[in-house]
Amino acid sequence: MATITLKGLAHSYLTNPTKSQDYAIQALDHVWKQGGAYALLGPSGCGKSTLLNIISGLINPSEGEVLFDEQVVNSFSPEQRNIAQVFQFPVVYDAMTVAENLAFPLKNIKLPKAQIKDKVAEIADLLELTDSLNKKAKNLSADQKQKVSMARGLVREDVSAILFDEPLTVIDPNLKWKLRRKLKQIHEQLNITMLYVTHDQLEAATFADEIALMYQGKIVQFGTPQELFERPNHTFVGYFIGSPGMNFIPITKSQAGVYYKDMQLNISQQQQVALQNTSSQNLKLGIRPEFVELSARPESNSFAVSVLSVQHLGSYQLVVIDFNGLEMQVRVAEKMQFSGAQVHLVFPSKWLKLYVDEYLVGEPAMDDGGQSMEKNHE
Repeated sequence: MATITLKGLAHSYLTNPTKSQDYAIQALDHVWKQGGAYALLGPSGCGKSTLLNIISGLINPSEGEVLFDEQVVNSFSPEQRNIAQVFQFPVVYDAMTVAENLAFPLKNIKLPKAQIKDKVAEIADLLELTDSLNKKAKNLSADQKQKVSMARGLVREDVSAILFDEPLTVIDPNLKWKLRRKLKQIHEQLNITMLYVTHDQLEAATFADEIALMYQGKIVQFGTPQELFERPNHTFVGYFIGSPGMNFIPITKSQAGVYYKDMQLNISQQQQVALQNTSSQNLKLGIRPEFVELSARPESNSFAVSVLSVQHLGSYQLVVIDFNGLEMQVRVAEKMQFSGAQVHLVFPSKWLKLYVDEYLVGEPAMDDGGQSMEKNHE
């Protein structure tokens, strides 16, 4: 088990990179604490697999250092780093039985036979492979082989970390939720540093205590699933996390306040101060569909809007409204009825976020527990 530290890390697949766009990983510093369950989340091409392979030693970074427990390991091979890695597609020894596949890494470290037998039985039970222990791996289905590959990564307790690179790609959809919960259970039992790469926000939130969300080679936010949902640090986080993603309203500022077209929007004192301190014209307000309020009658600070469409999605409705030429999505309770084409929209100030040059600004300070230090900033 190890704390993994990245210092000034950057990587380019080009021989002579000259601009930021040439880098698959932009310069970053980050720490994965010993024993944590982390997810590295992001769309295809954002650099998450590259970063995982740098940590494992499969790729040597162009710049910066990788440290395991404060020891620089840039020159270490994956074996020397004592890493277990589970890849997107199963890597198993087809000629061996499932039991032999699981025992193989334990035999390599010369663990006593009795301990190997016990450990193989324990991990096989956790991943529900007990009935398959005597089967040849070549006779297994693709998702069973991936379970074996995952089990082989989990069978050793002496590893520095276990790295998962989209391990559920070939798993039957009905088994994915169950396996995510199993991984979480195993992590709680073994207290091993685990880093899980995925493009699926549900997988990340189910498995990880904290998520690093990557965009264009950068970690744009690191925090709990709740923090990423409620307080997106970047417009991409707001867009990527949630279903559907955050609504964004382009705004302009004046001495009288902020406006979307000719409509004045109320913002907090902290947000007003942040606007005073910037000369940027790239200004947006963001609010999640869950936090927008709709009512049949006018209310204080409400706006009359037109309903464009309503989708009934079981426990809620997804309403698309026309906010002065801007389409916005709102999640409301299934029981809410729409008797006409016009409703009234309210933006609760607690959930209205300000973004300058795509980054969140103007938020109240947070205490160590992640709570606002203001009793009321609505």
